[in-house]
Amino acid sequence: MTIWEAVAVFVAGLGAGTINTIVGSGTLITFPVLLATGLPPVTATVSNGLGLIPGSISGAIGYRKELTGQRRRIVRLGIGAAIGGFTGATLLLALPSTAFETIVPILVGLALVLVILQPYISKAVQRRRERHGTQAKADGGPLLFVAIMIASVYGGYFTAAQGIIYVALMGMLLQDSMQRINATKNVLAALVNSVAALFFVFVADIDWQAAGLIAVGSTIGGQIGARVGRRLPPTALRIVIVLVGLAAIAQLVLK
Repeated sequence: MTIWEAVAVFVAGLGAGTINTIVGSGTLITFPVLLATGLPPVTATVSNGLGLIPGSISGAIGYRKELTGQRRRIVRLGIGAAIGGFTGATLLLALPSTAFETIVPILVGLALVLVILQPYISKAVQRRRERHGTQAKADGGPLLFVAIMIASVYGGYFTAAQGIIYVALMGMLLQDSMQRINATKNVLAALVNSVAALFFVFVADIDWQAAGLIAVGSTIGGQIGARVGRRLPPTALRIVIVLVGLAAIAQLVLK
């Protein structure tokens, strides 16, 4: 890797760490850059996943205030995320690198629709609960557990836009603010990346230089993203998520 390629990877990691903390989809910044340096797709994927772990942890720390009172929820959903992440990492080595190319834009598109409609759906669900005298489950219940686990299979496989999918799912099934949901998203993403990376360390080729550059960049980016993201009102955060998601779909379809 030349000095300029190293700079490009670091800057991509910085951008990915920032956008992952606010929205997700940072992999769509780092992955093309790693491929441009000559790394094979699978090596680029596993090196990228390993490098983004510190950024996810950094972002979660930046959102620590919003994580208050969510321990039980995170533990429960984290178990599902860990199972899904390990499954996705296994599939990455077992399936062709193009296996998810067709379904990914569809998944992200559906997630964006849910993000847009989330306020209206949440109000409708709340009215229904009031009529039936029921309360929302603090952890989303079995449906959210299974949904997060399935989404994490994809996260362990590729990670691009997994944050958008998490936010969409939790927004539908949890009665909580967008900022607290975003904080939970950062923890789940960090967990999935960590589980997948731990698996890859033992069974896959990793470019440690690339992973290290992304790790440093994403750690700084995680703090930047937390500062910016925590100041966005719910509507603005939702708009940012949709815009980034549309850009992600365009890149996935046109590449």
